[in-house]
Amino acid sequence: MQQNNEGFKSGFISIIGRPNVGKSTFLNRVIGQKIAIMSDKPQTTRNKVQGVLTLDESQMIFIDTPGIHKPKHKLGDFMLKVAKNTLREVDVILFMVNATEPRGKGDEFIIDLLEKNETPVFLVINKIDQVHPDDLIGIIESYKDKYDFAEIVPISALQGNNVERLLETIQSYLPEGPQYYPADQVTDHPERFIISELIREKVLHLTREEIPHSIAVVIDKIKKEEDTDKDMIRVMATIIVERDSQKGIVIGKKGALLKEVGTRARHDIEMLLGTKVFLELWVKVQKDWRNKSAHLRDYGFREDEY
Repeated sequence: MQQNNEGFKSGFISIIGRPNVGKSTFLNRVIGQKIAIMSDKPQTTRNKVQGVLTLDESQMIFIDTPGIHKPKHKLGDFMLKVAKNTLREVDVILFMVNATEPRGKGDEFIIDLLEKNETPVFLVINKIDQVHPDDLIGIIESYKDKYDFAEIVPISALQGNNVERLLETIQSYLPEGPQYYPADQVTDHPERFIISELIREKVLHLTREEIPHSIAVVIDKIKKEEDTDKDMIRVMATIIVERDSQKGIVIGKKGALLKEVGTRARHDIEMLLGTKVFLELWVKVQKDWRNKSAHLRDYGFREDEY
């Protein structure tokens, strides 16, 4: 950590919004590599994911929170608590909305949460590449009437449109402060967490609707193989599901789907670790795990950390 350089700015930025507005896509775009999983299925981010962007004159620590929605189980309660708690510990809040969808009850719920905050809130209108520019005026007006935003910035996280301008604007709001993380560090999460998320992402991409929110991934072991000629890491992981029928879906006919999960995940894990990976996957049924506090703790959802 560097000392407090005169003029150097640093701070924490929370990204909040309804599920599936593109928060993880934005975070990966800003950081320049994948640290948050992306899926077209909502509510795929469960813990807060911190991404670190270090520039010559500033360091921005972005916190990608779970999509805010009405909880249906203890895991949902946990996700909402994580999202709400981050609002109290940041310098700037990015309220991200989807340009292709009208303002809804979920957005109203978030705006109500923001009313109690004194932190500057930016309205970030994402997915502008999917709408006509003339439509933006109406979108902006529909939100301006509800809240006094410090800034309103339309972007496309997927294509990168206007993202640089957003970063410059955020930097102007940050206080002078220290460099909290080394310049080459892009996340505060351990590799085990990111590896488990990469595996979970592949299951989300390859399975049907009933699977997504019922799975967790536990890393059982990460071990360097000493008895081979080449550097290789052995990763052993268990995919947790809630029902026997889901186990069959994740494994697939003659193990085909699980094999495809392994192939795709191994590629991303090798990119992350910079070495060859041997990945072993198992599937285990843990009935109704999302409603059991002990299982939530075992699978990494620890309320005492938030």
